[in-house]
Amino acid sequence: MSKFRDNLRRLRVELIGSQHDLASKCNVQRSKISALETNSDANLNLTTLFELARGLGVHPSKLIDYPFDFE
Repeated sequence: MSKFRDNLRRLRVELIGSQHDLASKCNVQRSKISALETNSDANLNLTTLFELARGLGVHPSKLIDYPFDFE
């Protein structure tokens, strides 16, 4: 989950700016964004992942950056 936290913070800063600005672009509260960026115990669900990606204007895979190997 630390890779997700790093990606979320990096993309937010590069593309949007503040947590407040990102929250205004998606259906995720600023306090939830803060928790996801800083708290290793924060719970991420699929809906939140998709909302954050929509707000950032990126594919959800850019946030999780997990090497899927289906072969």
